[in-house]
Amino acid sequence: MKLLRPLRSAPLVALFGALLVSAPLPAFAQAPAGKAAGQYAVGDRLAAPAAGKGEFREISWDDLIPADWNPEGFLSSLELDKLEDNDPRAAEALQRMREEWDRAPLVEHMAGARVRIPGFVVPLETSGEKIREFLLVPYFGACVHVPPPPANQLIHVIPDKPVPGGWNMLPVWVNGVMAVGRIDSDMGTAGYQLRAVKVEEYEEPLPK
Repeated sequence: MKLLRPLRSAPLVALFGALLVSAPLPAFAQAPAGKAAGQYAVGDRLAAPAAGKGEFREISWDDLIPADWNPEGFLSSLELDKLEDNDPRAAEALQRMREEWDRAPLVEHMAGARVRIPGFVVPLETSGEKIREFLLVPYFGACVHVPPPPANQLIHVIPDKPVPGGWNMLPVWVNGVMAVGRIDSDMGTAGYQLRAVKVEEYEEPLPK
């Protein structure tokens, strides 16, 4: 199942905006609590409930980003608002950004960690009405409506039990054992893998 349209099908300068939307967002950039499935907008993140005690340590997407990494640093000198779609500098800069994000640094000590993390499902391999492999992404629309985020914001998930096909781009909690290493797919380059012991539908925390 291939959901991502080729990058060349959209204007290059517009894609810069989409890629920047894909950059890691600060912790406060979360979707309001109480949203039902299907009511998310592109870029919405899930608000994580307060961490509790359990077999799996609850983590956030920020935990997967090295503290000293600046994903937009090499673009700071570009005047993107002055670039037209036919400007060769725009295509070159877009390619540089994509390459930079695909090789984004990873948090090596996550290897072997037993974690619990929320995100949205982007199917990679389906069988009948089941999803056997998927990418877990930090915000709605990633890899589908906007280009893939950096590799350290993509998790390749292989669940012990396939999940329902209807969970395409729905929010879930994933519990499992983390591995560190890049895997390429049609939907993007994932920097992490997660052998999922349990995948469950996400429920927004109740307002305080």
